[in-house]
This record gives sequence, C-alpha cells and structure tokens, in this order.
Amino acid sequence: MSTERTDVESSVPLFRISVERYHAMRDAGIVGEDDRVELLAGLLVPKMTKKPPHRLATGLARQAIEPTLPRPYYLDSQEPITLEDSEPEPDLVVVRGARRDYSDRHPGAPDVAMVVEIADESLDRNRGIKLSLYARAGIAVYWIVDLQDRVVEVHTDPDGDSYRSRVAFTVGDEAPLVIDGHEVARIAVRALLP
Repeated sequence: MSTERTDVESSVPLFRISVERYHAMRDAGIVGEDDRVELLAGLLVPKMTKKPPHRLATGLARQAIEPTLPRPYYLDSQEPITLEDSEPEPDLVVVRGARRDYSDRHPGAPDVAMVVEIADESLDRNRGIKLSLYARAGIAVYWIVDLQDRVVEVHTDPDGDSYRSRVAFTVGDEAPLVIDGHEVARIAVRALLP
C-alpha cells in the first residue's frame, strides 16, 4: 500500500475511525478547521504545509484547467471529497454537476471525474497513500504535478489500489485532460509549473 514513513512504531496499534465518526467529531468541535488534518485510510493525518511554489502551482493549474471543463462539471480546490474510509482535500478536483448539488454533502467518488495533487514535499504521500485511495475509489484520472522533477504524472485506469497506466509529461509536452473517457483539452505542462 503506502511506503510513506510514519513517526509511530510499527508495533503500536493504530485506531482507525470511520468517515461517519470523523464527521461527528467535526460537528462536535473535536476536530476543527484550525486543526489542519485530513482523514486518510481511517487515520487523522496532518496536512502538509503549503509553500509559495505549491500555492502558485495550484493557482496556475486551476487557471489552465477550469476554462476547458465542459458542462456539467466544475473545479473545486482544497475541499473535501468523501471516500469509503477517507476524506482527503485534494488540491484540485473536477466534480460532476453544479456546486449547489452538494449543499448538504461533500462530493463522493462517483461524483469525481479527476483529482490533481500538487507535489513538492508531499510527493511520497501523493504517490503513496493518496494514489492508493483514489485508485481504490475508482477515480478514473489522477494527476500529480511534481514540482521537484517538473513533470506531470497522469495516472489512469484504476485497478485495486493502483493505476494500470502512468505517463509522465515534461515541460515541452501537453497532458491530455480526459473527463469521463473524453479528451476535452490538452494542457501545457509549462502552464502548470511555477
């Protein structure tokens, strides 16, 4: 599954919680907005600190992707999506429908057409646990914008806890933006990188 390092000894049992319990903790004020955690595979995990290049790349990706989306899709940024045992907050997510369709719940896996994570110090997490979560949820397209190596990894064809296809696009390339099996645009990798 994930090769991400943890600070907990492997002999220490971990207590996993359900998405429902996480919501109850949030509703009761036990977990608040200022706590900077997300639920990943049933565990509360600290969110990564975002540095200026990460913030800039998120904005650039939003600026490049949003105008290309067909109706009825919209682009959300750093908002929760609800999966079976997780509630990650991807940097960008393409959601089916209109924003108002989700006034009483977060989008779930069937509502998500694509996820984009911007990776600098979070590269191991994005290639590890997050890739596994998105694949298991059946999210068809997962992009990792790798700021270190200046590439966009496009993962498609989820199979279990991984993806069958991974293609890396470099600065001179254009990555295909595929929504529900249809290429709707090609995005210049250069446009996504700070």
